[in-house]
Amino acid sequence: MKQYIQALEHILEKGKQRDDRTGVGTRGVFGYQMRFDLRNSFPAVTTKRLAWKSVVSELLWFLEGSTDERRLAEIHFGKKREEIFDKKTIWTANANKQGVELGYINNQTQKELGPVYGKQWRSWGKDVGGEDQIKKIIEDLKNNPNSRRHIVSAWNVDKIEKMALPPCHTMFQFHIQDKELSCQLYQRSADMFLGVPFNIASYSLLVCIFSEILNLVPGEFIWTGGDCHIYNNHFEQVKKQIKRKPMKAPKLRIPKLKSIDDVLKSKPKEYILVDYNPMESIKAPMAV
Repeated sequence: MKQYIQALEHILEKGKQRDDRTGVGTRGVFGYQMRFDLRNSFPAVTTKRLAWKSVVSELLWFLEGSTDERRLAEIHFGKKREEIFDKKTIWTANANKQGVELGYINNQTQKELGPVYGKQWRSWGKDVGGEDQIKKIIEDLKNNPNSRRHIVSAWNVDKIEKMALPPCHTMFQFHIQDKELSCQLYQRSADMFLGVPFNIASYSLLVCIFSEILNLVPGEFIWTGGDCHIYNNHFEQVKKQIKRKPMKAPKLRIPKLKSIDDVLKSKPKEYILVDYNPMESIKAPMAV
C-alpha cells in the first residue's frame, strides 16, 4: 500500500483548499490513479487497521441488492435485526440523516436508504424488477471475454435525488487478459483517509470473488479517483499515518464459489485475510 501513502502525501503537498457539502472543508486534487497487483497479495492497508468485516459485509449487502441498512446490520453481526437494534453500521448515520430527510422508513428494524448501490447493481432502471447488472456481467465475462463493455454503473441519473447518498464509486469495468481478471473503478468523490482504503479492499475482494466464479486468476485492481480529498479535520491523522512504514501485505482466502447465489449464501467470516498484521487504528470523524 505504498501507493496509498504516496497519494496522501501528494494531496497534502499539492492539494487545494475547497468548501464542501458537509461544511467541514477539504484539501484535494482532481484526478489520481493507483494500481494494485492482486496476483500474490491483497491490498489491505497496514499502516492502520482496516475494518475488514465491514468491507465484506457491505459488499455482500450490495451484491444482495438490499437498500435497508438494518439488513446490512444482520449480515455484519450475524443476528436478526430485532436482536441488534442498538448496533450501528457504516451506513447508519446516512440512514438516520439523509434517509429521514427523504422521508424513508426509519425505525429500530428498518432503515431505508432509497435506490443506493445494491438496487442499481441488481435491479437497474425500475422500481420493481429491472436489469440485473451483476448476473449479466458474469454471463458476459463467461461468453464474451474480449468485450470492452464489461461495465457496471451505480450512477443512475434518474434516481440520484432519491438516494440517501449518491454513489461515490460510480462505475467499474472488468477486463480479461491471459486468463486474468482485472477491474478499474472510477470514484467521483474520494475521502482519502477514511473511505479509500475501504473502497480499494472492497473492489479488490469483488475481483477475487468474480475470479473464483469464472475460474480465472485475479490480475490488477486499478483505482481512479475524481475529487480526491482529505477533510480538514483529518490532517493530523493523515500526518500520523504517512510517518508509518507499510508492512507486508496479507493474502486473501475465500470460500469456493460457483455462482452469485453461492456468494449470497456465504458469511463474512468465510473471507479471511491471512497474515494480516496492521498497526493500530487511527480514529477520525466521518463527515455526513
